[in-house]
Amino acid sequence: MNWRMKSGNDWGRLDLNFKNLSEISDYVNERVKVEDLTIENYISTENMLPNKGGIDVATKLPSAKTTSLYSKGDILLSNIRTYFKKIWYAEKDGGCSNDVLVVRARGEIEPKFLYYVLSNDKFFEYSSATSKGTKMPRGDKSAIMQYQIPDMPLEEQQTIVSVLSALDDRIAENKKINHHLEQIVYCNFNNFLDSSVKLTTTLYSLADVIDNRGKTPPLVEKSIYPIIDVRTLIGDTRLVEYKNAQKYVDEETYNNWFRSGHPKRFDSLISTVGSVGSIKMFLENKGTIAQNVVALRPKNTIGLFLYQLLLSIQGKLKAYDIGSVQPSIKVTHFMKQEVEIPDLKSITDWEKSIMPVVLLIENNSKEADQLIELRDNLLSKLMSGDISVID
Repeated sequence: MNWRMKSGNDWGRLDLNFKNLSEISDYVNERVKVEDLTIENYISTENMLPNKGGIDVATKLPSAKTTSLYSKGDILLSNIRTYFKKIWYAEKDGGCSNDVLVVRARGEIEPKFLYYVLSNDKFFEYSSATSKGTKMPRGDKSAIMQYQIPDMPLEEQQTIVSVLSALDDRIAENKKINHHLEQIVYCNFNNFLDSSVKLTTTLYSLADVIDNRGKTPPLVEKSIYPIIDVRTLIGDTRLVEYKNAQKYVDEETYNNWFRSGHPKRFDSLISTVGSVGSIKMFLENKGTIAQNVVALRPKNTIGLFLYQLLLSIQGKLKAYDIGSVQPSIKVTHFMKQEVEIPDLKSITDWEKSIMPVVLLIENNSKEADQLIELRDNLLSKLMSGDISVID
């Protein structure tokens, strides 16, 4: 049978044989007691990060007595809206929700190699195309098991894994460094507040609001003007995840459509629906915001202080959630939140002192994005035969 017609995932390697995913792996159907889990090893679609970003810590455990089990070396796939590309190679044992598929490789294939094959965009295109449903499309488990996997010699699999894992290790190290740098900034911010003269004011007097609520603008294919929505505010970094952007506008729409203007460098962006209260810093001078995101900009300072201030009261902002079906907060509500701030000169001096650390975080984040792009391009080329593992 022609494998291209069967699965639609044309790798371009005519020198390769292929096997169905069902021939080299199985879904795991074992259960684990919820009482034996923690938020650190419980995985749901909510704490799986889009665009192959791995996982975040769960906010809570399920109310059920048992849930699906996974083990170290298994591959976890979010089966809701598979176009979000949520996948994780398990580095520990734990449990996951029923909306997460657990794939376990059999002995004849390297598990990490299978993970990289399923991380390729071709797999997500295939799983999305075979999904069922409209509002909340779910992957077809039977169709997923028909996806075809390159049947490479084990030695070649292991070489590919070593190349791609080296890039993953560097990406992880960059993120780890940034996490420490962000903690330094936040501790420095708290120390600054403790040692400064405080004045009681309101958040509204501190910031201007950019709120682009209205009709969805005309969209185009990928361009230099991404639309920053809630999914770009999800991730394990404090900066906007531009690579998560799914929608774009052209230059004419960018200049003429949005009534309230656009975010600027060092603005603070906050989600108002879904993952309400998610806060990220905007570090580009391009892009605009969707209806579910607002930008806050200080009147007289750079924006670094405002960003840290918002993080410090994030819990209070989330408490304004008024959604019944879907979580949501109104700008007019959280702008009433009272805060204590030092005098303007003190804020300005603090921002100047902390700016080098913020720029280092930005550079590390950009390098990580470049490494991710390199890794994904390498994976596609290795699978297609454009380059060999010897190269």
